[in-house]
Amino acid sequence: MIEIIDVSKVFGEFTAVDNVNLKIESGEFLGLLGPNGAGKTTLIKLLTGLLKPTSGAIYIDGEKMSRSNMEIKKRIGVVPQYTNLDKELTVYENLIFAAKLFKIKGYKDKIEELLTFIELEEHKNKKAMNLSGGMQRRLMIAKALINDPDIIFLDEPTVGIDLNGRRKIWDILKGMKAIGKTVLLTTHYIEEADYLCNQVCLINNGKVFKKETPEKLKDDLGIYTVEYFDSEMKTRYEYFKDKNGAEKYILNTEYISYTIRKTTLEDVFYNFTNRKVV
Repeated sequence: MIEIIDVSKVFGEFTAVDNVNLKIESGEFLGLLGPNGAGKTTLIKLLTGLLKPTSGAIYIDGEKMSRSNMEIKKRIGVVPQYTNLDKELTVYENLIFAAKLFKIKGYKDKIEELLTFIELEEHKNKKAMNLSGGMQRRLMIAKALINDPDIIFLDEPTVGIDLNGRRKIWDILKGMKAIGKTVLLTTHYIEEADYLCNQVCLINNGKVFKKETPEKLKDDLGIYTVEYFDSEMKTRYEYFKDKNGAEKYILNTEYISYTIRKTTLEDVFYNFTNRKVV
């Protein structure tokens, strides 16, 4: 569905996206995992035609993506990192506005369907400014789905949202996954990528690497992690294929304190980049 070929984006002397090659299959739910400043948002802007690549090309369902390719844009939904709501309008009015931009026929039925999907039926007459952060995010997702897109790009859709709000949004995203939408999710919440995505890519300093299932990434590193604090006042990490190996290792290690635990995606990222996801 999406093919990124040798794509780079350079701003002056700064390379935000560095020679990325990536394929995303139809119906795939891909998580792009990386720290702030890694290049996630720039890549989303390239994929949606908001930015032009410095080099390389992006193809969506065989067609080259560009700012002027409106046929492709009709098949795309975007949830940006920052709010795109008109806060003076109600929930219902925001969706009407989005539907008219896309010239959606029979939009009233579509809006009612989306209000049910995002669980905002009882709040449809509230102004967007009076919604909680989590409700605003759910409304942004509904706006992105108004044209029934084949492909949805979500740029950190749960940033700044409390746990309950995030869980509600996760249910919405799982619903999109269940009906076969092609989804690209950028996030720096480790548990979000682990919970939602059937494929994960790591991104750091504009480079994308290691596209695998979350389970495969963790298994390749080692199912168990020994995390220990040593006499040099530093936290160290070692990875093992089984718990027995981890327990044997700690017997021969000088430590102040230690933990043996299951390996996480954060361990995978840290091991590859020596940089925590923050």
